[in-house]
Amino acid sequence: MKETLTYVEMTALDQLKPTAPVPGLVLEPLDRDSPLVVDIQARIGASYGWRSASRTEEEWQVWFAEAPDRTFWLLSFEGEPAGMASYDLHPGGEVEIETFGLLPEFVGKGLGGFALTLAIQRAWELAPSVKRVWLHTSTLDHPHALPNYHRRGFATFKTEER
Repeated sequence: MKETLTYVEMTALDQLKPTAPVPGLVLEPLDRDSPLVVDIQARIGASYGWRSASRTEEEWQVWFAEAPDRTFWLLSFEGEPAGMASYDLHPGGEVEIETFGLLPEFVGKGLGGFALTLAIQRAWELAPSVKRVWLHTSTLDHPHALPNYHRRGFATFKTEER
């Protein structure tokens, strides 16, 4: 199946177009050793064919070792795990949102816009001089993913087919 990857970026915090807050939705730090990291990523990705949905324990160990500075943040709604964001800091003040998504049971409940707003705000706070926040999405991801990124202020800077 043909897949299109779309890369989006923000180069200033004032490009963020936040959505209205959703009471009860919060983004909190998550220890990288928490079993929730693997569980939530696998559950988010299962519907979209993400590698995280089928990694073996050994593949997870390699994935963690490849990015020892990756940080994880838990999206919770009314005290229940609802999704996750993870970030990679790159040289030159760049922050990549490596993972962003909601668990299937929270999709379609009006949480995505504010969840993304929280994730973007956190990205801009992760380092003292962030100059760019970026991520990529795929046509295999949720059909509202790319429109949500654009509504929050991300601009497309590259697309590629695979």
